[in-house]
Amino acid sequence: MDNAARKKLEETTRWEPGETEARIFAEWMDGGYFHPEATGSAEENYSVAIPPPNVTGVLHMGHALNGSMQDALVRMNRMSGKNTLWILGMDHAGIATQTVVEKRLKSEGTSRHEIGREAFTERVWEWKEEFGGSIREQYKRLGASVDYERERFTLDDGYARAVRKIFTSLFEKGYIYRDHYMVNWDPGSQSAISDLEVVNEEMTDTLFSVDYPVEGSDRVLTVATVRPETMMADTAVAVNPNDPRYSDLIGSHCILPLVGRRLPIISDDHVDIEFGTGALKITPGHDVNDFEIGRRHGLEEISVIGEDGRMTAMTGERFEGLTVAEAQVEVVKALKEEGVLSGEEEYIHSVPFSERSGERIEPLISLQWFCRMDELAAPAIAAVENGEVNITPGQWKRVYLDWMRGIRPWCVSRQLWWGHRIPVWYRGDETYVGETEPEGEGWIQDEDVLDTWFSSAIWPFATLGWPDETAELEAFYPTDFLTTAREILFLWVARMVMTGIEFAGGVPFRDVYVHSVIQARDGRRMSKSLGTGIDPVGEIDEHGADALRFGLLAMSSTQDVRYSDAKVQQGRDLATKLWNASRLILLNTEAPEDRTVPANPIALEDRWILSRLESTIETVTRLINEYDFAHAAQELYSFVFSDLCDWYLEIAKPRIYDADPEIAQVLLGTLDRTLALAHPVMPFVTEAIWEYHPYREGHLVVHPFPECDDLRISESVEAEVGEAIALTRKLRGWRDMAGVPPKIPLRATGDPQTVPEFVSRLGRIDIGAHDGEVVATVSGFGILESDELDMEAVTGRINARRAKTEAELNKIESKLGNAGFVENAPPEVVAEEREKAGRLQAELAELG
Repeated sequence: MDNAARKKLEETTRWEPGETEARIFAEWMDGGYFHPEATGSAEENYSVAIPPPNVTGVLHMGHALNGSMQDALVRMNRMSGKNTLWILGMDHAGIATQTVVEKRLKSEGTSRHEIGREAFTERVWEWKEEFGGSIREQYKRLGASVDYERERFTLDDGYARAVRKIFTSLFEKGYIYRDHYMVNWDPGSQSAISDLEVVNEEMTDTLFSVDYPVEGSDRVLTVATVRPETMMADTAVAVNPNDPRYSDLIGSHCILPLVGRRLPIISDDHVDIEFGTGALKITPGHDVNDFEIGRRHGLEEISVIGEDGRMTAMTGERFEGLTVAEAQVEVVKALKEEGVLSGEEEYIHSVPFSERSGERIEPLISLQWFCRMDELAAPAIAAVENGEVNITPGQWKRVYLDWMRGIRPWCVSRQLWWGHRIPVWYRGDETYVGETEPEGEGWIQDEDVLDTWFSSAIWPFATLGWPDETAELEAFYPTDFLTTAREILFLWVARMVMTGIEFAGGVPFRDVYVHSVIQARDGRRMSKSLGTGIDPVGEIDEHGADALRFGLLAMSSTQDVRYSDAKVQQGRDLATKLWNASRLILLNTEAPEDRTVPANPIALEDRWILSRLESTIETVTRLINEYDFAHAAQELYSFVFSDLCDWYLEIAKPRIYDADPEIAQVLLGTLDRTLALAHPVMPFVTEAIWEYHPYREGHLVVHPFPECDDLRISESVEAEVGEAIALTRKLRGWRDMAGVPPKIPLRATGDPQTVPEFVSRLGRIDIGAHDGEVVATVSGFGILESDELDMEAVTGRINARRAKTEAELNKIESKLGNAGFVENAPPEVVAEEREKAGRLQAELAELG
């Protein structure tokens, strides 16, 4: 380290991430470390395709969490010498982006319909260029080492060509077809929407009982419904074939109130005998389950609600033009007038709403483009069953397989203007499907666009240049890892597996990790509208990117967890501790001519820290590779904070200040490997420290990742020093309990040769063959009275502690003596109580 660097390090007494992170990231970018050459094969390289954030988006905690996970893996593999690519890109997010721009047009006093499709599309592109890059810059703030030079967009020209080829190919194979089918219709956006864009809310409605007269008798068939406004589209009444109440009516007819239409009474296993009256009105045009029942029984499909969410002319003059809510009021009134409304009761149920418009979803039969999924699903099921694709945690493998085995046709068309326009053209009775526009005049392209998830389904290989045979595909497909939220396991992950196998020659990734959801601090979901959202960039501004990254990894698990400020603060504390410890080492250690760390150092503490380091390297590396990021973060924290800083450096300080020749090799070698180990989790502070390390040759981001050296691990050394540290802690704990100030040395009887030298030094105690009265025993060492001690005060505190401990022990022993507790309490609770009793008994023995 030259004089200027030494002076700067001496002056920089605190880790200040805000002053350093931008400079370091710029250096990484200038170095081109994130932009690998497309060489080698996917088997020897490492690649990850980022789940593409919406172009409308800003960084939220979900992005920050999965970004931190991906970056830890990407950085570790890059440092391990693998040619590593982290693919960056944005999703055009059809309905989300269109909604944003439509709101802007509304604020300007116009609408997309007034300006026309072409002008509207131009406005969306303008908006994308103006605001679409914000999340890219926020990823940089997080420290994400994605390939910013290869950024893709799901509507760029090359990607659009790939989408058209996929659609055309699926059509030619007979998988894509056009049909009238039940869809989630959003009256607000005037489009079919995906299941992901549907939010189910618990609502309290009224369950109406309506009497349907049985033809040719004085009997009535009473049905229960929360949607009487749809009854004018009824085409049957269904009962369960095993319901004895109605077995004699199956095959006969009843009369639809208000309309007078004859309805067949049919039997179907779907009908729940316990729900309502056990008789179900079947409305194939306005209910998903009824639609399936109707198709099974060949029922007519009638629609009485239009795409605008209002009643159609088929409902008659009284109801036509009413909203669904208004129509329900009028229909109930009409049923009362007719004398067929026989009951009303409160009913709580789940109701679907559009996430985008907020409108209640109307299940409607609509002419849409669909993709048959059975043939595509079969190999994607096999890929997960045989382990080609591993899904972690294991419960999500079962969920994936259950869904795939019951897969239904996918509605791939959307009634929007922003997105991939369906590559289908019409001219009279002619239909043309192709990758390019047909020749000749008079062709009109289909107005609809493809579901956003259709283009997202080819993300891992389209981003690498497919359908061209590119060097990137050869080098980086299939990718190695995908982390995702559980709600898009089917909508995105399963579809990528299907298209990857069908079009790219194999599965798109080897491992899928379904990460937990980080909830708000109070346990609610994070939401801007609820005021529960937490801005990751704000957390970075306050604590630094390393603190947030560490905190998110440490709080992640297989279960949803509340956002923990304590974990982020733990990350900030770790960065500060590592900075301060590194300053101590670097400012007090000269680089030795021979950098080789001795195979068997003389000092016990040196052998211990080297063993602990290698054990930690093995553990952290294994945990990251197993995607157990939380335990990996905590292992790293424990080693740096406790083993290295709190103990080793304190033990070794006299030798550091005395310039012990051997300790320089141990200190600098340990720091080198520790910084490299911590870098994937905390890249900024480790890179900043590395700038001052005398062994530095280039940036830490491409420094070799440490591999565990098993030969340096010694269980006996770790046990010996571990026991000495435990003794030191007990001696310090006794001081605190007895109120003895650290400056007052203690004397104790015992053999000083049985413990390392640092126990006496750090415990501030003189162990030897001393005379005097023993006032307490700590791990076999008798602490003696002293003129410097206020023995009356010490004795008082010891007696108070003894009385408290005895009371706690008596309470636990009473509980354990209760046969009812021991027999009925969970075994782990009983075991915990017994462990507490053992600890308290040991403490009493030492108190004397």
